[in-house]
Amino acid sequence: MKFGTVAIIGRSNVGKSTLLNRLLGEKISIVSSKPQTTRTRVMGVVHAEGAQIAFLDTPGLHKPEHLLNRRMVRAAVETLEEADVLYMLMEATSLPGPGDVSAIKYMKEALAKQPRPVILVITKIDLVNKHKMLPVLEQYAKLFAWTEVVPVSAQADDNVERLLAVTVPYLPLGEGPYGEDVVTDQTMRTLAAEMIREKAIQATEDEVPYATAVEIDEFIEEGKLAKIKASIVVERETQKGILIGKHGERLKTIGTQARLDMERVFGMKVFLELWVKVRKAWREDEQTLVELGY
Repeated sequence: MKFGTVAIIGRSNVGKSTLLNRLLGEKISIVSSKPQTTRTRVMGVVHAEGAQIAFLDTPGLHKPEHLLNRRMVRAAVETLEEADVLYMLMEATSLPGPGDVSAIKYMKEALAKQPRPVILVITKIDLVNKHKMLPVLEQYAKLFAWTEVVPVSAQADDNVERLLAVTVPYLPLGEGPYGEDVVTDQTMRTLAAEMIREKAIQATEDEVPYATAVEIDEFIEEGKLAKIKASIVVERETQKGILIGKHGERLKTIGTQARLDMERVFGMKVFLELWVKVRKAWREDEQTLVELGY
């Protein structure tokens, strides 16, 4: 039996959370087209034949602009320093850019302390012609002496099983500490907050997604019913107005979509009450970040 941890790392918006969700076969990590959606480490457990793997989804490695971003990068770096195996994700749709080079720099610094296998995972191969992918692979191959290179499409479920098979031989021997029914270390409160934030991000543009957090004010389980009161936190009154929308329609849509996701994942009915609060400059406030789980 083998057990080990695999850190999923890379620049922002390269497909880390989508890959984790595909590996698990269910959604536990929120996804959007906007960078820096994942803010904390998210663990998902895969029970493979002869192995148990704890996958660690991380915030994108980027140049931090706020205290929140600095905490996000620190969480990603700490995770890649602790993991047994690293997945470095890069896109098949483009040649290496400054964000990829920066992510590799963070990775090399961690490997200097403790060498480990690094699997280069080329993502989004469903979006490119296979013949055009070779030059991209050649450029990525020059950046580092990768242990393995595996092209995948998490969206199309292409080559993901092979990625798992390639990973298992590099895991340490050991019994898996998690029961067969364990999929993630995320609590229902945390999952609920992240589902609300995902829908808020998807419903807004410009600066609003980056200034948005979610606070669960109340979470009560009564049999097969979850009663949840939550607040979406923003930094300015104008952002609050955007989230609420005309006659409260946008906030209502966010709440409905989040509730449906919760009911599917939790396997129970959900009653959700949603508000919007303004906390000025919360991304730079240490106490607020701790209260919000960052």
